[in-house]
Amino acid sequence: MPFKSQAQRRKFAELLLKGKISNETFEEWNRETGSAKLPERVKPKTNTKSTAKSRAKRTAKTKVKRKRK
Repeated sequence: MPFKSQAQRRKFAELLLKGKISNETFEEWNRETGSAKLPERVKPKTNTKSTAKSRAKRTAKTKVKRKRK
């Protein structure tokens, strides 16, 4: 699996130095990435569907609590 960002590549290099991953693992990821220009960081994808659902759940819970008073 190739690296997705420069930050991820640095983290793997740090883990390699600490001995938490093998040199083979690091080299495999590095080889698969190749000389691709990577962004510094990758932002997580926003999923509007799940956010709308969780917002609706929170609203529903507050409505239930208010009815009990």
